[in-house]
Amino acid sequence: MRIDLHTHSTVSDGTGAPAHVMREAAEAGLHIVALTDHDAIDGWNEAAATAADAGLGFVPGIEVSCRHHGISIHLLSYWHRADDADAVAMLARTREARVLRAREIVQKVGVDYPVTWEAVAELAGDAATVGRPHIADALVVQGVVPTRDEAFEHILAGNSRYYVPHYAPEVTDAVRTMRAAGGVTVFAHPGADARGRIVTTSVIEAMARAGLVGLEIDHRDHDDRQRERLARIASRLGLVRTGASDYHGTGKRNALGENLTDPKAFLELERARVSRDR
Repeated sequence: MRIDLHTHSTVSDGTGAPAHVMREAAEAGLHIVALTDHDAIDGWNEAAATAADAGLGFVPGIEVSCRHHGISIHLLSYWHRADDADAVAMLARTREARVLRAREIVQKVGVDYPVTWEAVAELAGDAATVGRPHIADALVVQGVVPTRDEAFEHILAGNSRYYVPHYAPEVTDAVRTMRAAGGVTVFAHPGADARGRIVTTSVIEAMARAGLVGLEIDHRDHDDRQRERLARIASRLGLVRTGASDYHGTGKRNALGENLTDPKAFLELERARVSRDR
């Protein structure tokens, strides 16, 4: 049983439509796949229908942008209620802040490179969540960099002079909000220190007290040292160990199924969902 619980579509910063991602997942030999676009769930229905046609088990999910004392944190949530008022309000505010932030970044980058907001918006298309990846795509189109990854390494990194922060909910508040909405929450790539600062173990402990269910340990941004460290934390706190590709289509090097969630771990996530639904 091959299970990948972290993928993105054109609803946020992936390069394939939700249906396309599901078809690719089937071709990659996956059996269960989650769609987890940034701060948006607009792709759920399309993905679910295509997954059913392809014989895939589909998990509706989301990747929520959060913060703790200025450190960016991404929180995966599975199976939460789409119409929960508090979750809807929190996510809408975050998406709006992302757009304002993207506009400001484009203004800064545009001083030195040939990129405009109009070009970014055209590339984003109907995406519910607009962000730095779309700016990276515009830089690729202009020939400034060869790939989206190169743009993030040299221009759009968190420590670059073009970086602009944006509103995001405090992570423990986000955990509580998504849990109250019926979501099963997992901390995405918690040890990805190459991306920037990561939070201390004490923050993971606070997230666990707030209702966190799992840690995404098996991820390409974690080396063996980080995986071992996170596995010890998960064991001590009783958190479920998950793994996933963090697939973005042609936008990143990540390949579907390159990291997977063990079927026993997936059952633990399902049990957390059942427990929450009772």
